[in-house]
Amino acid sequence: MANADIVLLGPAELPLISDLYNQVFRPGRDVAVFERRFRNRLNPLILLAQVDRQPAGFALGYEMKASTFYCWLVGVLPAYRKAGIASQIMEAMSAWARENGYHVLRFECFNRARPMLKIALQQNFDIVGVRFDTDEAANLIILEQPLDEPES
Repeated sequence: MANADIVLLGPAELPLISDLYNQVFRPGRDVAVFERRFRNRLNPLILLAQVDRQPAGFALGYEMKASTFYCWLVGVLPAYRKAGIASQIMEAMSAWARENGYHVLRFECFNRARPMLKIALQQNFDIVGVRFDTDEAANLIILEQPLDEPES
């Protein structure tokens, strides 16, 4: 397991996040997509995972409602997969959300993303629903982690 340093970034770092996103996901997205998504959002959060000072992954989130923080994206570069990076990023986001007064961390995951679903279940996320994503023509699993309860 790689030991990642999780760094809090600001909006000026969105070009880096766009570059990392394009190394992880297809189709690629330019920085404007991320800027639009964060526009008028409360408490936007940008986390960067680094291993030996090199980018290894990222997570993006924002306030969904007063008690709920929404994890919008998590990505890990292919060279760092299966090294615990995604778990460390999710743990850092949960801790940040808890420290900032949120009671629930929510995220959505495509049913086909089994490794991420496994991580979520290992980190005490509950499946709370399913929705159909018309853009992808696929089901999204809606998961929530209660932040008020001690982790087991």
